[in-house]
Amino acid sequence: MTLVACALSALLALAPDAPRGQPLSGKLLDQRTEEVGALLRCPVCQGLSIADSPATMARNMKAEVREKLAAGYDQEQILADFERSYGEFVRLQPPMRGVNWLVWFGPAGMLLAGGAVVAWALRRSQRPKEALQRDSDLPSRDTLPADPRLAAAVRRVRMLAYGWPDGISPKERP
Repeated sequence: MTLVACALSALLALAPDAPRGQPLSGKLLDQRTEEVGALLRCPVCQGLSIADSPATMARNMKAEVREKLAAGYDQEQILADFERSYGEFVRLQPPMRGVNWLVWFGPAGMLLAGGAVVAWALRRSQRPKEALQRDSDLPSRDTLPADPRLAAAVRRVRMLAYGWPDGISPKERP
């Protein structure tokens, strides 16, 4: 008995609701079919709506939309039915709920975060005046250290690196 009740409730959950709109025909049916078809993504093309896609599957989906509109189903019922069949991805404009908030506002949030990082990096790269003053206190490349052993090592490096005889700068030579 319980198995029959579960099967019946599952069947009722899959059954579509009764049509809530007026049955359409003629030019109004064609127009509404295009409008609703423009809201659904083609599962084959994925970049096009079923109204614009030449794929066979899109044409079949569009025919199903047309049948549902002719039977009196409204736009939300049709979109919900396709969403149950194909998932939320089938909507070209997903509703703002759950994770979809990220789809709608994620790019703007990332742009703001990127701007904040750039501003922080620019502010951080600006050196304070104290650091500039300390740079002027540094010895020039011609200056030798006061320690004789270190001065001899610096002369040797200058001789190897710059080719200065005895590691003495041409400016310092008499």
